[in-house]
Amino acid sequence: MLDKRSKYLRKLILRMIEVDKRGHLGSAMSIVEICRVLYDEILNYKSNNPDYKNRDIFILSKGHGCLALYALLADKGFFPKKELDTFCKSNSILGGHPEYGKIPGVEISSGALGHGLPIGVGMAIAIKLKKQSRGVYVLTGDGEINEGSTWEAAMAASKHSLYNLTILIDYNKMQSYGKTSQVMNLEPLADKWKSFGFQVSEVDGHNIDDLKTSLTKFNSHIQKPKVIICHTVKGKGIPIAENNPLWHHKSKITDQEINQLYAFLEN
Repeated sequence: MLDKRSKYLRKLILRMIEVDKRGHLGSAMSIVEICRVLYDEILNYKSNNPDYKNRDIFILSKGHGCLALYALLADKGFFPKKELDTFCKSNSILGGHPEYGKIPGVEISSGALGHGLPIGVGMAIAIKLKKQSRGVYVLTGDGEINEGSTWEAAMAASKHSLYNLTILIDYNKMQSYGKTSQVMNLEPLADKWKSFGFQVSEVDGHNIDDLKTSLTKFNSHIQKPKVIICHTVKGKGIPIAENNPLWHHKSKITDQEINQLYAFLEN
């Protein structure tokens, strides 16, 4: 059951979908609560000063889920909400994948899958060497972690004892064209990360309280990187999109379909 805030954030996503009649709706809906808890409860940042030197770093490695990130950044005041109404237009700062240097609050340009975690590892190493008390949080997709660069970065994170690094996996169990179990089975996923030297937690990725608890319960005295496997539903909140690969990226969405999407959230 989605609460009022989760529905509100999803309506911001639909507001962008409505502009260009296309977008990665399924991929964005599965990470709304993850992004919400990070920006509402966990991350240290200043929306009026995105380059604030003591900020925590958030990297959306699964860049195609950017509609959820844009909704949170607009909601938090990194840029005016009216920018959402320009999504994917030629004069917009908001493209189909987030761009560093163009969108306030975006730390890296992402979308080439498998890049976010290696970059996050590099940032975490730099922060550790500088003895700064800043965290690095990387949100990656379950299909994305098929990329070998993910596991190279995981080895490096463990080798450097990056206790300041937290990976969140959007484990919605659906890739662009089918189930992860059929495309590239990830199980036993928790055991894989444990074998790479991580502290591991599993959580319902749509439960606000459980997400907050999971993000704060790790033993801070253990000098290991952390990973949270977030069990989610692709397209969460939109019944026709839930667990439906056709809504991984949907184009030429009709006005009738837009009205239907909004109706689901009203109900």
